[in-house]
Amino acid sequence: MTFSQKVSAAVRAKKSPVVVGIDPRFALIPESLRAGVVEGDWQGMARVYQDFSCKILDIVAPYAPCVKPQLAFFEMLGPHGMFALANVIEHARSLNLVVILDGKRNDIGSTAEGYAAAYLGERSPWRGDALTINPYLGDDSLAPFVKTAEDCGAGIFVLVKTSNPGGGMLQDLEANGKTIYQHSADWVESAAAKFANLRGDQYGAVGAVVGATYPEQLAHLRTRMPHAWILVPGFGAQGGGVKDVLPAFDDQGLGALINNSRGIIFSYIRPEMKERYSENEWEAAVEDAARTMRELFIDVVK
Repeated sequence: MTFSQKVSAAVRAKKSPVVVGIDPRFALIPESLRAGVVEGDWQGMARVYQDFSCKILDIVAPYAPCVKPQLAFFEMLGPHGMFALANVIEHARSLNLVVILDGKRNDIGSTAEGYAAAYLGERSPWRGDALTINPYLGDDSLAPFVKTAEDCGAGIFVLVKTSNPGGGMLQDLEANGKTIYQHSADWVESAAAKFANLRGDQYGAVGAVVGATYPEQLAHLRTRMPHAWILVPGFGAQGGGVKDVLPAFDDQGLGALINNSRGIIFSYIRPEMKERYSENEWEAAVEDAARTMRELFIDVVK
């Protein structure tokens, strides 16, 4: 099964394009899980991150086909955090969730090959289904990731138009009649179309990251990259709404994966949720948020 086929099947099975970002932050995790652990106790914090993340996975699995562990939050705990991350990934895979590793990796030559081999595919050490990639080093740096993804049935998501306000510093610059993000998008489409045509898929193994915070560009980039899955951050806490992301979908409700991190995993601290759930009921708040987000898109996926 190709990456695109795997994602399409998961989205259709749950009638949901929701990606839940696994971004554990110690101060925001419910106090009941942090009891007896203080910041700087890396082993204890890693245990808290693992317990919290695995509970999140259990709760959201019926509503989200994909999860996106943010590597930085685990890396900041050192070796203990990396063991926790490995266990979180394994738990996600046991729940048949598509695992998108958010590390924004890249380099050149053998180093890029090393990153690709480390993170992509069931036989890799980290067993990621996909990895986010920074395109700044150019096409020769991207090629090892594409080859590895194609060889092992995994995918990559290339940063094209990111959701942060400062992204335009480089991405919106013009060169040879196009913005930098359009150049990136055209490379993504070329690579995605090549793979899709070889396998007879609608979409290829190469996708793009395009933020919900730029809805006009998102709509434009959907038409510019018809063979690419689009991973859409910026929904919810960063301001993106349903109307903003609808242009990212094709007429079957596929082609787009909508990420929500804080708005789901820390939903119990949202003002409207605090009126309904106590901190001890944080799991119910997470389920409510995940279910509600899935329902926003229930009529989109055909």
